[in-house]
Amino acid sequence: MVAIDVKIKEIIDFFSLNNHSFAKKIGVTSTTIDSITTGRLQPDGSRKRTKPGYDLLERIIDEFSIDPEYLFGKSNDLLKREKQEIKTYGGIPQVIAVNQEGHENIVYVPIKARAGYLDGYGDTEYIETLPSFNMPHLSNGTFRCFEVQGNSMVRTFFDGDLVFGKYVEDLNDIKDGRIYVIISKNDGIVLKRIINRIEERSKLILKSDNKDGNYPTYTINSEEVVEAWYVTMFASKQMPEPVDVYDRLHDLETKIVLLEEELRRNN
Repeated sequence: MVAIDVKIKEIIDFFSLNNHSFAKKIGVTSTTIDSITTGRLQPDGSRKRTKPGYDLLERIIDEFSIDPEYLFGKSNDLLKREKQEIKTYGGIPQVIAVNQEGHENIVYVPIKARAGYLDGYGDTEYIETLPSFNMPHLSNGTFRCFEVQGNSMVRTFFDGDLVFGKYVEDLNDIKDGRIYVIISKNDGIVLKRIINRIEERSKLILKSDNKDGNYPTYTINSEEVVEAWYVTMFASKQMPEPVDVYDRLHDLETKIVLLEEELRRNN
């Protein structure tokens, strides 16, 4: 019989979670889950694992619709039969916005709306609460505008910039090295440079352009992705700093002006 800690690990992996996100969903601390799946290190180098109580197992069963017999090794079906189907990525956005002429508008998702968007991206009433506008040259497809949050893409985008994404109809169409807004069940809204490994491993690799070491590359399973938007345009409040050659030209120009003034005074 497979140990209960192994079964819980399998459930965590099945839903593409980590111990922290799994613990949050069932209302316990990540330390509690760590003690069950990893155990506490003992002086002799072994690990002592905590056995989960009835209440914790009940929370897991209810939250994830787990077949109780799976937990105790009496069934190979992890999910209750009526919950076995996993929703796959949709080829079109669940909700779009249109103007009075029937043309699609671009829905704007500001930073303050990010948390609500993860639950409301498929809710017509919620999408209608977000600002929307029309841009005539962005008409070949469905577009959405997201406000950039944080510094993970610094060098390319900055906090507060706006990126315009075109809806990706098939995740297999994601191109290596290009930038996408990815909406996922566990990470919410992220802006990343993507490496597509769906065909080989059913995963996307998410990379940051900021190389200061605080933004590690990581992967997500394709089943986690609920929307993907290919960034085709952006608007920034950041004005580029003058490059060094312009600084030198400015210095030279200043010296010439001052020299001319000096010559006029001497004459």
